Amino acid sequence: MIPRMVSVTGVKEWIDGELRPQADYLAGEEPLEIRVGDLPISVTMRTPGHDLELATGFLYTEGLITSRSQVASVRLDPDARQNGANRVRIDLAPGVTLDAEAARRNFYSTSSCGVCGKASIDAVRVRCLQPVSSVCRPVDPEVLCTLPDQLRAAQQIFNRTGSLHAAGLFTPSGELLVLREDVGRHNAVDKVVGWALAADRLPLTAHILVVSGRSGFEIVQKSLVAGIPVLASVSAPTDLAVNLAREFGMTLIGFLRGRRFVIYSGSDRLAAGSPVPGKEQLL
Repeated sequence: MIPRMVSVTGVKEWIDGELRPQADYLAGEEPLEIRVGDLPISVTMRTPGHDLELATGFLYTEGLITSRSQVASVRLDPDARQNGANRVRIDLAPGVTLDAEAARRNFYSTSSCGVCGKASIDAVRVRCLQPVSSVCRPVDPEVLCTLPDQLRAAQQIFNRTGSLHAAGLFTPSGELLVLREDVGRHNAVDKVVGWALAADRLPLTAHILVVSGRSGFEIVQKSLVAGIPVLASVSAPTDLAVNLAREFGMTLIGFLRGRRFVIYSGSDRLAAGSPVPGKEQLL
């Protein structure tokens, strides 16, 4: 069976007192097992598609690998194809081994939250976090305000199902480089990072990441690992996410809607002299 990103089901729709049969699109959701060699590393609930990017992006943002050169191969497990191709196997380059402590992290990520599945709260924080680079050119607030509409317009599956999160990577001038959708917001970010890893674009020191929904701790953490200096969301961040962004010098923006946004950290990256439709909040 081939995993599907979208399926169709019969439903009944109630409109103004009348019940009508309809066909409805549903976003796909299936478990994906990620293995390094024969070692199971993670099981995550995801929307099928870009699974190789998801697997390599996950290993990178969780600090299990630090470069593309450490990966010898990544593929769908041939033995799993008869069961929906829901397993990815990554073989590391000769001489590369997993950090023993990092490899002990055993995840079960639901579609709404990744952090809650970690085996220990002590394993939440990836050890390889570094302050983000300051080389990113100033970001024009007027450009920022255009990004959510671009993100939404490019969400092909969301436009059919209304049920997926998205992560879009932009240049400071507002060019959309890549967009990935998934039932899990953290999976969408991992798919973007996996794309960048395969394209030898990491670290993403001169880019803006825009995510649908909220910016939680894990989204900020994964963005920091990828070197992303500016993270914006259409909803609110959490207090833990704000504290992490401030600690590592990330520009964190929330409530990016229309011509308003709120700057929680790193307002110095906004273009000097530009009107800022928001203000930095201290929690």
